[in-house]
Amino acid sequence: MDNIIFGLRPVIEAIEAGRQIEKIYMKKGAEGVLLGELREIARAQHVHIQEVPVEKLDRLTKNGRWGQSANHQGVVAQISAIVYADIDEILAAVPEGVPGLVVVFDGVTDVRNFGAIARSAECAGAHGLIVPIKNAAPVNADALKASAGALNIIPVSRVGSIRNTLKLLQAEGFQVVAATEKAPKALYAADFTRPTAIVMGSEDDGISKEVLKLCNEQVSIPLRGRIESLNVGAAAAVMLFEVVRQRVATATAI
Repeated sequence: MDNIIFGLRPVIEAIEAGRQIEKIYMKKGAEGVLLGELREIARAQHVHIQEVPVEKLDRLTKNGRWGQSANHQGVVAQISAIVYADIDEILAAVPEGVPGLVVVFDGVTDVRNFGAIARSAECAGAHGLIVPIKNAAPVNADALKASAGALNIIPVSRVGSIRNTLKLLQAEGFQVVAATEKAPKALYAADFTRPTAIVMGSEDDGISKEVLKLCNEQVSIPLRGRIESLNVGAAAAVMLFEVVRQRVATATAI
């Protein structure tokens, strides 16, 4: 794996130095003073720790770069491929007089889907992406490739709680719109000329019930074929460019 560091002290020092960590892989059942310190630091910096078998750590560190003798000490960290933005920075950067547009991810774990949505969002003029710390696709080299470089342009904010973030967006005047095939209302009937946060869920389970309860609207994409749903990447593109269509039409009419 590219962009990784390993060993207790190097990982702790990297976090304390301000390097942005995508995820920490820790040996399952590992204990010790330094491991406890690492857990505390990771929690304070909102870095997700995933406990894994030692064999996975061995695979991550055994390659041509380090050979067969790398001593990971039960800890491997993946460095973020991008610099994450604070959500307040994303909102502050929305130009005056322009309705904000952000995409919120709830359980999208496939790297290629994540990258494809990032590409569509950037092309549609979205102001940012919001991803949870847990249960989210890693922003790595594969995601960057799938996004065609969009992840180097569009700001991405990583948050501890999607629900709290949606409440914050609503307090800032955003409507939160869930994309779900179960909704009776078609997306074409929604008003996307307002500041909008579009929520996209996982391929398997969709948007969680807790998040759906917070959404102002739930809309679906009308389908005419026999397959029941679109890939989440394709669905996001349809949603985003309906926003573009409505906003272009409104601007033209003024």
